[in-house]
Amino acid sequence: MSSKPTPTPPVTELFRMPDQDELSGASGVTGGTTPPTTPPEPYAPPSAPHPASGQPLPPPPVTGLFSMPTQDDLPDSDGEIVENFQEHPQSILLTTSIRPWLEQLHPDGKFMIGQNSGIYWDLTTARSDTPVRGAIAPDWFYVPNVPQDYNEQPRRSYVLWHDRTLPLIVLEFISRGTGRKERSRTPLKGKLWVYENIGVRYYGIFDARRAILDVYVLEGNEYIPILPNEQDRYPIPEMQVELGLWRGSYLSKDVMWLRWWELGGEMLPTGEERAEQEAARAVAERERAEQEAARANREYERAERLATLLREAGIDPDA
Repeated sequence: MSSKPTPTPPVTELFRMPDQDELSGASGVTGGTTPPTTPPEPYAPPSAPHPASGQPLPPPPVTGLFSMPTQDDLPDSDGEIVENFQEHPQSILLTTSIRPWLEQLHPDGKFMIGQNSGIYWDLTTARSDTPVRGAIAPDWFYVPNVPQDYNEQPRRSYVLWHDRTLPLIVLEFISRGTGRKERSRTPLKGKLWVYENIGVRYYGIFDARRAILDVYVLEGNEYIPILPNEQDRYPIPEMQVELGLWRGSYLSKDVMWLRWWELGGEMLPTGEERAEQEAARAVAERERAEQEAARANREYERAERLATLLREAGIDPDA
């Protein structure tokens, strides 16, 4: 079921939403416009998270006298740096291996993958003078049934009140410590609390240093841990894949990685791995062809020797 972006409602007040050039790229720094004099409404979490990730959310009511900001009005960076040099390669590994699979799953091309990209989920905070506080940036996430671009422009962030389709899965990579912030249920701040309350179906936490992967599924209003299968992997039926750990070399780093597998099947390869597999198949085919040619040549030589012996014995081998 496809979901189209909701048109931006008209501005009904003289207040002008700031554009991207007037907003700070760093967390906690005010933008270039004066905040509205009307205080923002207090945040009220939903009574129950939306149960069906990947399906459109109901449109939120427009409260106050301002239009809802779009991705063009909101910062696309909070000024933080990547804390671990494995995070970026890990995201690339997940994306390059799953994209061909998702292209088959979505022949219309409507799906989106985010890598350390912002998800704006709190409209009240996003309309304040510190909009990035209303966003969270998973290390990796996937949203089905949405255009890969926004209004035919490359996405800068994912704004829930415009796209209105929840991510199906978000993944966080532990950079340091034991993952306390990734497992935190502190209201408005804890990552687990945010994903749980906005209704993301699956939430995975990967600790590469300790080789630990925890995956949660939303049941009712709460995340519960998923038990791994016999292969020590976690099925994601909606994507027809499993998520698990793999020790191997990628981009010259031989460490523990997070990988995708077909349900009960083979590991999904990266582009480089697919090229290597194709090259190996081509070599195998060439070797089989050479072996078949050699076998045919031996058969021919054997037949010729037999024909010679028959002629020497006065027997016509062609008779």
